[in-house]
Amino acid sequence: MFKRNALSLIATLLGGTLLLSGCANQLPQRSEHEERIERKLLDHSLQIDVGEPRVLELPQRRVRVHEQKTFEVTAFDVTRRYDRYTPYQPWRELYEVPLGALAVVGGIGANVLNVVLLGSLPDSVTKDWISYGFAGLNPAINVESNGRSQQNLASLEERRQDARTEYSSLPWAERPVLVKAGEQTHELLTDRNGILRLNLLDSPFSEQDVTRISTLVLTVTDDQSSARADASLLVSRTLRGKLLEAHELIYNDLEDDDVAQWVHRVKRLSELGLEEEASELEQSLIELTRNDPELQKIFLLSLTRDAGRLVADPGND
Repeated sequence: MFKRNALSLIATLLGGTLLLSGCANQLPQRSEHEERIERKLLDHSLQIDVGEPRVLELPQRRVRVHEQKTFEVTAFDVTRRYDRYTPYQPWRELYEVPLGALAVVGGIGANVLNVVLLGSLPDSVTKDWISYGFAGLNPAINVESNGRSQQNLASLEERRQDARTEYSSLPWAERPVLVKAGEQTHELLTDRNGILRLNLLDSPFSEQDVTRISTLVLTVTDDQSSARADASLLVSRTLRGKLLEAHELIYNDLEDDDVAQWVHRVKRLSELGLEEEASELEQSLIELTRNDPELQKIFLLSLTRDAGRLVADPGND
């Protein structure tokens, strides 16, 4: 009696252990293919185009900054292979075992019928039913399930396809440019097109003694690489002599002056050869008198008569 109970207990423990330590059901391996592009930076350089001439005769200059890169571009064909399996869950045996028994019986019956029908039944009936049935009857594994399958990377293979060289030239957009003017260094920003607009009559240059600025040294540096570029512009002695007077003509208070003094400012800037600055001041004064049509008309007539400037009547626009 004792031996029978012991054997029964051992069988129960073995069965329980088998259920708890079941094996994963292996599924067919899966492969993935893709193309991977690898870009290797070969060269990175910066270029400052200060324009011509290299000697400034006018206070304004547009400086263009570019960065140029050379890449080695390599294409790889990548193949990944994954081992797939259905993880074991013991509780699923509660329904897989009876379903497996039915599948085995059905599969055997289908194979018998297939002999009578001269092999006309599909393999999904004659073979797959039996495979499913035996997997269901096996308490150590679950039936294959694509829906809850898991996978592990089994191998990774890369094959190099080809390599080519690519070049790019992009504007130094909204990036800093260091400008050394005399003893002071200023940090200015380019616009989205990589253009730096220098104006010696504007801040920050207007805040220092412009008559002592003989050279402008421009420097750009990429913090993420060793790329760097330098360029210089000379400021002519003639321009330096004009800058102080031009600054006073442009920035001294306008509202305390009368029309004759306004016209004198515009005319004098034109005489100094600073036509762009003269036009800008002219437009500023027209805007200033917009709310006083009579004063504006007097100003426009004086510009034509005393300064010889051709100005369109803004009231006719």
